[in-house]
Amino acid sequence: MDSSELKSQLERCQRESYGWALCCCSRDAVEAENVLQAVYLKILEGRARFDGRAAFKTWLFSVIRKTAADARRRKFLRGLRLAGYAESAARVAREERPDETIYHSEVRTLFRRALAALPKRQAEVLQLLFYHDLSLSEAAEVMCVSIGSARTHYERGKKRLRRLLKESGVFDETGRGRERTQAAIPRTEAGG
Repeated sequence: MDSSELKSQLERCQRESYGWALCCCSRDAVEAENVLQAVYLKILEGRARFDGRAAFKTWLFSVIRKTAADARRRKFLRGLRLAGYAESAARVAREERPDETIYHSEVRTLFRRALAALPKRQAEVLQLLFYHDLSLSEAAEVMCVSIGSARTHYERGKKRLRRLLKESGVFDETGRGRERTQAAIPRTEAGG
């Protein structure tokens, strides 16, 4: 199907598409518009292709449903992450002593250093998945590599990051482990 025919089909189904997007988005008009826009972009950019195995409208509605499900999943995970941050911040504010705050800050510093020590592609894919909430296929697209290559970088990166963190003693929460962790963190003149 060529570009003009595709656009024509999309225009003919626009009203029904919006209605279906509303159903898939729990009647949230803003979310439905965002999903529909994402669907149109997927289709027009060729990330979703009509292969003729089903009717155009059937195929289009399945793309809308999958895109809405992805949007719900991202929204849910974002909400969990934000709730976790709020709960963690409240707990830290109530419970953490100053030395604990410094310790956790140093652990985050070690983690960032371990991530920076990874090869570029491995660090990129881990950051895209963990910090930017992208799927592996979306990360592959961002990185301009195949999904297989992104999966390989992801698995190798996780394994190497795990090894680097284990060597640093970050996961050893015993008193001796904390001492080793704190000793492994180079002190700046201002910090100690």
